[in-house]
Amino acid sequence: MESTYFEIGGGVTAPKGFRAAAVRCGIKEGTSEKCDLGLIISDYPAVAAATFTSNKIKAAPVRVSAAHLRAADTRAIIANSGNANACTGSTGIQNAKKMAQAVARQLALRDRQVLVCSTGRIGRHLPIEKIESAMPELVAGLSASGSVDAAKAIMTSDTFHKEIAVELPVHGKSVRIGGIAKGAGMINPNMATMLCFLTTDAVISKRDLQKITSDSVEQSFNCITIDGDMSTNDTAICLANGQAGIAPIEQDMEEYGRFSDGLNFVTRQLARMMVEDGEGVTKFVEVHVKGASTYQDARKAAEAVANSTLVKCAWFGEDPNWGRVMDAVGYSSAKVREEMIDIFFNGAIAVQHGMASSTPQETLKEVLRNKKFTVTIDLHLGSAEYKVFTTDLTPEYVKFNMGE
Repeated sequence: MESTYFEIGGGVTAPKGFRAAAVRCGIKEGTSEKCDLGLIISDYPAVAAATFTSNKIKAAPVRVSAAHLRAADTRAIIANSGNANACTGSTGIQNAKKMAQAVARQLALRDRQVLVCSTGRIGRHLPIEKIESAMPELVAGLSASGSVDAAKAIMTSDTFHKEIAVELPVHGKSVRIGGIAKGAGMINPNMATMLCFLTTDAVISKRDLQKITSDSVEQSFNCITIDGDMSTNDTAICLANGQAGIAPIEQDMEEYGRFSDGLNFVTRQLARMMVEDGEGVTKFVEVHVKGASTYQDARKAAEAVANSTLVKCAWFGEDPNWGRVMDAVGYSSAKVREEMIDIFFNGAIAVQHGMASSTPQETLKEVLRNKKFTVTIDLHLGSAEYKVFTTDLTPEYVKFNMGE
């Protein structure tokens, strides 16, 4: 199907009926003047879909939001940065509930209509009084142009805010999809230390929205890795309020595929921004495994290469050490035959039939001098493929994560 969506401005508030705002309430330590509390609301009833971290240790806001997600109507997302409210026991659960309650009281909503997210330091109790005190100002600032403010409010180690929106024709009218996200470290497949908030004015059932959102996350945020670590707080939420004034989008319609393509574009672009903003990274690398006998084999091989510390160090040193790539493919548990493997750097063949190619080393090094390049691994065993977005590993990354 030919893509019919096109990018527009406005981010998470581009779809009709959505507003956002942000304030500084003092959660972040020190004298930071940056906003640390953001709010997104739908002015009309909305259905919600979400995916959460697969980490067995889940932060309080994840647990509360998962429970609230069962409500038929979701109207708001409240999110703070600077404190993860994770590993905080029953007090953490109560504080997450109080965040939802504070929003609900200001907007005359039910507590379960509010989803809650937090990001930041683990193990510290949330200064809930500061959040509650800031709520009147936060709600008063809600605006249809508040996407950038909300995107900045959820940033932690990010160096730039991340937002995007698209418009596409559905049933003869325009539908919009918008989103914001944060994440620059501890990013690994199955979602990790990332928050993503998506909105749309499409008319779609809660069940269908969940399916499309889950599939979109699988093809975007679950295809990125920076350091192999997985967090306790990651969450992706999508709200649909039906204000585009169209007939419902259903699975047996062509419009369903068109809408799905638009959402996939939004999530993939946000995922790419996260990898490009990795803490201290200098290279953005796409690892593409093709010719695998199964999808799972392609994924195993791609993730093994993308997460290899040795491979990532070589990329930082601009060393086309294909032996490390071969090694990672070999221990990935994917089905492989050494003598059939080809490896390419931006199309320049480095390995042919499992052995060194005749490509000059300098040619391969020239590829790795680029800030962005693709490593393609052809297993020649089938038609399955998988792509992962990843980065190099730098001294700056190590220094950043050494702690206080």
